Amino acid sequence: MTDLRRRQIDNWLNLAIVVGAPLFWWSNGLALWPDVAWQIGIALMALVLLGGLFAIGAMGGGDVKLLTALALWIEPSWFLKLLIVMALAGGVLTIAFGAWHVARRKPNKLGIPYGVAIAIAGLWVLGTHYLPVANELASTAG
Repeated sequence: MTDLRRRQIDNWLNLAIVVGAPLFWWSNGLALWPDVAWQIGIALMALVLLGGLFAIGAMGGGDVKLLTALALWIEPSWFLKLLIVMALAGGVLTIAFGAWHVARRKPNKLGIPYGVAIAIAGLWVLGTHYLPVANELASTAG
């Protein structure tokens, strides 16, 4: 919501996601090697690649930090899927905000709240990958 209103993703949110990752790893029984190492490696690759996009002005710093933090939680193959869904949602968001910007005849630069696309993609991963497992466990337990 902060990205939608202020075009800013607060650092406390990204920090909370990062700090929660080790508890998530432990609760899911991830081994330090290779599971946690993969999560950290994917996060570092995301930071470097997306940091490059930030350096050329193609992406906001909050978006880079949010995606890097999420990479600590999401399995590598699903993180790639998250990026694809994020790009698709971001494209739709850009078209919608662009049309709104033109319709209102705004002369200033168009700012896209890409955190919204990241959130949509994150919720998609949560709903398609992680929640079905929880539903399956609940049905077998009861």
